[in-house]
Amino acid sequence: MLIVVVFFLFIILAIITGLVSPTIREFKNARVNLDSKQSYFLAESGIEDAMFRIIKGKTIGSSEVLTLGANTATTEIATTGGNIKSISTVGDVLNYQRKINLSLTTGAGVAFNYGLQSGTGGVIMDGGSQVNGNIYSNGNINATGGVDITGTAVAASNATLVLDQGNETPIPPSSSINFRNLSASQDFAQSFQVSSSSPIYKIQFYIKKVGSPSDATVRLVTNNSGSPSTTPVNIGTVSLSGGQVTSNYGWLDVILPTQPSLTPGTTYWIIIDNNTQNASNYYIIGANNTYSAGAAKVGKYSGAWTATNLDGYFRLYTMQGVTSLIGGATYVGGVQIGDSGVGDAWATVVKGASVAGQLYCQVGYFNNKTCDTSRGAPPPVPLPYSDANIQSWKDEGAAGGIITGATKCHGGYANGDCHVDWADGTFGPGQITGNLLVDGGGTLTLTGTVWVQGTITVTGGGEIRLPANFSQNSATLISDKQVLLGGGSYSGSGAPGSYLFVVSTSECPDYASCPIIDSNDNRAAIIVSGGSGTIAVNAQSGMVSLLGGIHINAAVGETIRITGGSEVTYDQGLASPSFQNGPSGAWVVDSWGEGQ
Repeated sequence: MLIVVVFFLFIILAIITGLVSPTIREFKNARVNLDSKQSYFLAESGIEDAMFRIIKGKTIGSSEVLTLGANTATTEIATTGGNIKSISTVGDVLNYQRKINLSLTTGAGVAFNYGLQSGTGGVIMDGGSQVNGNIYSNGNINATGGVDITGTAVAASNATLVLDQGNETPIPPSSSINFRNLSASQDFAQSFQVSSSSPIYKIQFYIKKVGSPSDATVRLVTNNSGSPSTTPVNIGTVSLSGGQVTSNYGWLDVILPTQPSLTPGTTYWIIIDNNTQNASNYYIIGANNTYSAGAAKVGKYSGAWTATNLDGYFRLYTMQGVTSLIGGATYVGGVQIGDSGVGDAWATVVKGASVAGQLYCQVGYFNNKTCDTSRGAPPPVPLPYSDANIQSWKDEGAAGGIITGATKCHGGYANGDCHVDWADGTFGPGQITGNLLVDGGGTLTLTGTVWVQGTITVTGGGEIRLPANFSQNSATLISDKQVLLGGGSYSGSGAPGSYLFVVSTSECPDYASCPIIDSNDNRAAIIVSGGSGTIAVNAQSGMVSLLGGIHINAAVGETIRITGGSEVTYDQGLASPSFQNGPSGAWVVDSWGEGQ
């Protein structure tokens, strides 16, 4: 009887096991599937965080870890050729891993990456002004009177520049060299010899493009039997920006983060190294055959080179009177930088500054912080627009025809001047051969690039805006002379990422003939003395003066003066603006998907 009962229980247990085991197995599979999905979503979060930081110009290392409870997303970032970023993120939830790969490339275009960015003239701040964002200056950042910077402040070292080598005439060039168009001419190389051992600061190329070639890497190497070697001279990581090259010739600055001293009388090669070639997307450099200290070749870095029997157009500048960027010391001083532990200062000298984040300097201190000297002197960076970018906007305006007549300039048109004084002035692209005035009650709707050969003046109550159909696109108003924006209103289309860009090519106040255009004896190239809006201003050959409580998104100038309670609030969309025509943004997604 007992045997029968045991056998019966065994049968019941087997039946129960048979019923429960698939349920347990399905539950386990569901749990694994859920953990795997969570791992995938965590990897997506890591990849999106890295993409956001890169596109928006924020600080990010080569390896980043995001932590969510006991789970992690580990991101690795590699840069190839200066213009390709390969991002790989592994999400790990309970040891179940999923991997996402993303490739970013740089598109053609210009970008404002800082709230304020200046050339060697530096940034001067006082009177309770504030910058909500980062500042990068190739000169001093000098502040007095309660000034706040919510982000990071960098004052790059600089020095007086001397043209050591150059091949630049005639203009237009008598010949040219195509490269990046074929495998045999993928890269360009020019040999030269310096006349002094002063450190090299920057190199310029007289260059244009066909199509939309990607950025290239600039290298400096030694000579090997009359051709470029693969032995580098350290100049740091240097890119030639395809976005700053246009379809017309223009001089393009390539500033060296590390400044080598070369041996006079010794041959070196400067290389523009492309990672690929394309018969529809390539570069053209101006050339002649008269440079006596070198020669141009095309080929492939670490491969074969072919003589062109020509010399490329280039200029090479050295730093006068210093042996390094430390010798061209600049400083950050008199400013509150950051808040709640965020916001760094980086300069050769930091003095009289309150720094919430890290203090990178060679000389300086704040409270209990001493200089972290590990970064050395900060390198200078190029300003956003090349001469060719600016010329392309002028060409676009000129192609739209000269703006004349009462139907467009409602307040009158005489001697090439255009006066808008009521609400429905609409034009662009176009060219104004005289001055542009938008005064109280006048509204100018800008439907394309407008090139003004005279001055631009906006008085109290005047308005310049972009039409709603521009969507996320921006437009440029450019002047050859001074710009006075006083008390007006400035806006994009209303969509995120749409901005009004105002540009002056004036070198004021460097010329004695620059007229005084406001009551403060100000001779700046651009003066914003009132008003606010979705606007960025650029006078990278002259001074930008921000006065009187204005509110704008960004400013670029050879020198920037900000005072009187003015406020600059950086908008992340300025890192990759797009236009109805002409240049467009910075980093763009090339590929995105799950990997192994």
